Amino acid sequence: MRRILIAEDDLNIRRGLIDTLESEGYEAVAARDGKEAMRLFEAGGIDLILLDIMMPEKSGYDVCREIRRKDRSVPIVMLTAKGEEIDKVLGLELGADDYVCKPFGVRELLARVAAVLRRAQPVSQPDPEGCPDRFPFGPCEVDRRRLHIERNGKRMPITPRELRLLETFHRRPGEALGRDFLLNEVWGIDYLGTTRTLDQHIAQLRKKVEPEPGSPTVITTVHGVGYRFEPEAPSE
Repeated sequence: MRRILIAEDDLNIRRGLIDTLESEGYEAVAARDGKEAMRLFEAGGIDLILLDIMMPEKSGYDVCREIRRKDRSVPIVMLTAKGEEIDKVLGLELGADDYVCKPFGVRELLARVAAVLRRAQPVSQPDPEGCPDRFPFGPCEVDRRRLHIERNGKRMPITPRELRLLETFHRRPGEALGRDFLLNEVWGIDYLGTTRTLDQHIAQLRKKVEPEPGSPTVITTVHGVGYRFEPEAPSE
């Protein structure tokens, strides 16, 4: 039985989520504020977190940031009533795997939960297509097991989703990879979101691997198609 932590300050939404998840065979534990969410997470045994952004004590952003310092693999789905793009970008930048905007339908939420859980797997497992534990990527060195990249002697953490993007690009150097292809490879064929999620992840990844993120030379845009990894990009 998968155990899901619900962090939501609205009592009616919290109860509704508990009933919905338990009716589908999940075990649900709930927190009414960010501080309680951290306490339940640190108690262990959590397989996925549904995390509201606007909560008392600690915001969803603060909770996401703290969890990612301790665990970079547990799936996090942000729940937000805000529609501004900057809120979604910030959540993804902090390490969230997906987001759902309120109000949301029960079927959509359950589909996203199931999809994120299916995609979650220990990143220390051997890559099925032979990607080594450490591999070069532009001016960086990627460490799959430790979930970080090294660039000019500096280490920067990466999320599991960013790692899967790097692996996909590394296996297909120089190829123009379509947005739908990348979504299928990294998010799975049952992903319900839009290509904008991919674009936001690429933007965050560029900040870590590009000498000049505003003028990318390592992960370039192929207009009308998607993105390309340039293995011969100039070094810093």
